[in-house]
Order: sequence, then structure tokens, then C-alpha cells
Amino acid sequence: MRKIALLFIAIVFCGVSAQAQRVGASPEYVKTLTSQWKGERLADGRPKVPDIVLERLQNATLEQIWGYLGNKGYRNQVAKDWVILKPGSTMVGRVLTAQFMPSRPDLDSLVRAQGKAEGRSQKGGINIWPIDILTKGDVYVADGFGKVKDGTLIGSSLGNAIYGKTGKGVIFNGSVRDMQELKATEGFNAWVKGHDPSYIKDMTPTSINTPIRIGEVTVFPGDVVFANDYGVVFIPAHLVEGLVAASEMTALRDEFERVLLQQGKYPSGEIHGDWSDKIKNEFRAWVAKYPRQLAVSKKDIEAYLSKQN
Repeated sequence: MRKIALLFIAIVFCGVSAQAQRVGASPEYVKTLTSQWKGERLADGRPKVPDIVLERLQNATLEQIWGYLGNKGYRNQVAKDWVILKPGSTMVGRVLTAQFMPSRPDLDSLVRAQGKAEGRSQKGGINIWPIDILTKGDVYVADGFGKVKDGTLIGSSLGNAIYGKTGKGVIFNGSVRDMQELKATEGFNAWVKGHDPSYIKDMTPTSINTPIRIGEVTVFPGDVVFANDYGVVFIPAHLVEGLVAASEMTALRDEFERVLLQQGKYPSGEIHGDWSDKIKNEFRAWVAKYPRQLAVSKKDIEAYLSKQN
């Protein structure tokens, strides 16, 4: 009986050890989480949505993205009510996530020990761990549980480090310090819940590159974020390319409809509804004379028109 009891304890202990909580998610876990993505991946397992697709996404609107994702069943992707460092601009990039929680001594010591085992820096604050692994084109997205005072995840020094690594900025359900200096950092932007002169205090990063919650949104590592003055939307990687094509087509149609409405040639119901062959032919002629090169092809346009009726 004693041998059986000892064997049982050993099995339980091994099971607990094998399932020890990592701070940084393994590439295998991230790949499983984002298994619907079939393209290239970063070294940490996150989907690497091509740069050209991210550039094209810059021209979309929040409403176009919201509509496309809603039609795909993703109805909780938009987070609003932000303090924006530099209003009037759009930020698009690949998401790297981090979860912060209120500190408690036993949790903090476990996280520090696990971080050391994973080879994470032992110098400076442990809030730098997510920043250490950022790459070009990343947007650092962190859930700081809405903490403003003593919840400043970065200041000007770390902000410049982030921009140097990514060429982008941050989205925090939390706060920053050195707002004035960060604003002077050309190219860097931030969507945060507030700013405060205090230093970060009593916050522990419990996970990196795992699902986190930002407002009403569940955010995955490797999502693509689109942020502007009107809100922040998180797009599953496997939907980005189709969304970009659809948003470009929608933008083109909206522009053409405005032209027709201003001309007063057709009743508005005919313009907003399914188009007649006459309107479709006018659209083709208008597109053929468009003043700049379009991202959508003639084949894309014909496929779109064929679905109108």
C-alpha cells in the first residue's frame, strides 16, 4: 500500500511539473491557437500576415472592418473609449499580447522564477519581458486591468525601445507615463486608458502571447490590429486578406455611389440596392478611368458585380 501511495504521489507531481505555467507561450501553443492561419509564421509561432496586406489595410474604415467581421461571426472585436497619444493617424500591425495582474508575493516569486527558467532578463523590471521579444511590424497589446495610477506600463525610454524594435506603438488597457516626451517620439503612437506621472507598481506579467481581454474583445497573439480615432479593432489573421479585398471593393462602390447620388441620375433606392446592368456598366467605365492604381483587379470587380443580383 505504501508503494502504491508513493507511486500515486510521484505521478501527480510529474503531472503538475509537466503542466507548469509558462510566462511566454510556446510556438506550438500559438500555432494551435491560430491554426486557421495557413501562411508564414514568426519564430514565436504567430501568423506573419504579409506587409503588403497590412499596408492595404491602412485604407480601410472601422465600419468596413466591423461589417466584414460581423458577417463572419466575429461580433466582439471592437474596443472604444481611448486616450490617444497622437490623434488623426491610423496604426496597423501584428499583435503581441501580454497579461498583467495585481501583484501578490507568492505569484510574483513564481513568475520571476519561471521567467528565469525561460531565459528572460533578470535586470530591470519584469515589465520589459514582452518588449524584449517584439519584432518589426508588431504592436504591443497589454491588459493592465485598467490601472492608471501606478499602472504605467511604459515611459519614454521603453516607448522609444518599442518603436525602435517595431516601428509601431502600443495599445494598453492601462496607462503610460512621460506622455509629453512620448508625443515627441516621431512615429510612435499609443491607445491607452490614461496617463500618470507615477511609476509602475504592484503589477505582474503573468503571460505573454496568450489570449487576453481588451474591453469587449478577446485578443489572440498574431491578430492584426487596426486603430484610429474611432476605435480599435482586432482581426483574426486568417481573415485579414479577404477583409482587405472586401473593404477595398466596398470603398470603391461607396465612392461611385456618392458620384451618382450627387448627379441625381437615378433614384437613391436603385443606387443603394442591387444595381441594374446600366449602373454596372457605368461603374465599369468609371473604374476604367480611375485616377490611381487600384489594389483590386478587374477579375475582382467582375466577381463582385456578378454577385449583385
